[in-house]
Amino acid sequence: MTLKQLRYFLAIAEHGSFLKAAQSVYVAQSALSHQIALLEQELGCELFHRSRRGVVLSEAGETLLAHARTIFRQIEDAKHSIASLTDTPAGKVAFGIPHSVSNALALPLLQMVRRDLPKVQLELTEELTGNLMRQLQSGQIHMAVLFEDGTLEEFETQPLLEESLLFIAPQELAPKKKKIDLHDALSMPLILPAQPHGVRPIIEQAAQNYGFAKPNVVTDISSISILRTSLLAGMGCTLLPVMPLKQEVEQGLLAAIPITRPPLHRVVTLCRSPNIPLTSAAMSVWNACIRLVMQLSSSGQWLNSKALTGKAPSPAAHGRQE
Repeated sequence: MTLKQLRYFLAIAEHGSFLKAAQSVYVAQSALSHQIALLEQELGCELFHRSRRGVVLSEAGETLLAHARTIFRQIEDAKHSIASLTDTPAGKVAFGIPHSVSNALALPLLQMVRRDLPKVQLELTEELTGNLMRQLQSGQIHMAVLFEDGTLEEFETQPLLEESLLFIAPQELAPKKKKIDLHDALSMPLILPAQPHGVRPIIEQAAQNYGFAKPNVVTDISSISILRTSLLAGMGCTLLPVMPLKQEVEQGLLAAIPITRPPLHRVVTLCRSPNIPLTSAAMSVWNACIRLVMQLSSSGQWLNSKALTGKAPSPAAHGRQE
């Protein structure tokens, strides 16, 4: 397997056509086809399903695609790491962010990186937490914001803040009181992310720990935009931090009620793979994100959050960056 073969493979996957791929990498179609045939022969499987309409990736092709993208990303990282030894941090940094954190962090982080790291190109990937974990494991992204639920042991972690979960409901379903017990909240018709994403493991574990019945989930929705629409349509309630639905709560369209006995929290954590060194640019984004989240929490812009001062050391303290 050679880098040339992988480059041709990526071109075909992108264009869905051997002809268009050959044109994009400036080689004859016969030469490109020959290299892919050699690659398939080496791997012992077909990478594409061919038809009159073009080609699509096979299951083996989908698997190779993730690895190929990671390989070329690491090649670019290596180039930028060496270049940055005598220059300011530069290069692309892939940053994963969950849907429920995007409203609080995405724009401020983009603005900070543009202002403080002008040669860094920040690539934000908004995904479900399970997908972000897989991308982090494979090296498709440099770092990701995840939630501490006992499944992050394989990563380098930096706890950022503790965020309160609230009972959020359309006004017609909201109880007329300032607080709600967790037991009562769990009995309401709930719209929650599907297992094992987002706050769902935290809620399920809390119910189990305190001997409460399982949440009364009427719908599994892992998209914040669809969840927002469902809440506004009166289809149920949810247990979430307020930030993803801040605008609707401030407009009075939704009610956000603190949960007591016991209160629920989640720990927002910055994660990276311990096996893949961060480039200078990625380390700069890592440190910038930590500073930014502390600022957003201490200033009150990140609502219902508490900055964690007893943080784990950053990768720099472990000596694992270049």
